[in-house]
Amino acid sequence: MKDSALQRSRALWNRNHLDLRSDEILAQILERGEIEAWRELYRMMQDDAGLRRRVAGIVARVPLPLPRLWLAALASLGEPVDLGMAVPLYGEDGV
Repeated sequence: MKDSALQRSRALWNRNHLDLRSDEILAQILERGEIEAWRELYRMMQDDAGLRRRVAGIVARVPLPLPRLWLAALASLGEPVDLGMAVPLYGEDGV
């Protein structure tokens, strides 16, 4: 069986395996994942309301490079989100 984009993601550089039950690993994917891994995660979120809620919580509390991308993705999946909400700053200068 071929590994998935999530399993091959460079975001898992310090992990032995993918475990999406871990918010820490999920946050690493949101921060450092590749577009292919993000697409796979989006497909998984389509059918998993719990995963969508966890992603929303991570976006609200963890500095990410593209938090509004994830808020927009959640909105497109029917989640109630505030696209203008304050999000944690990413990096020293908030970028």
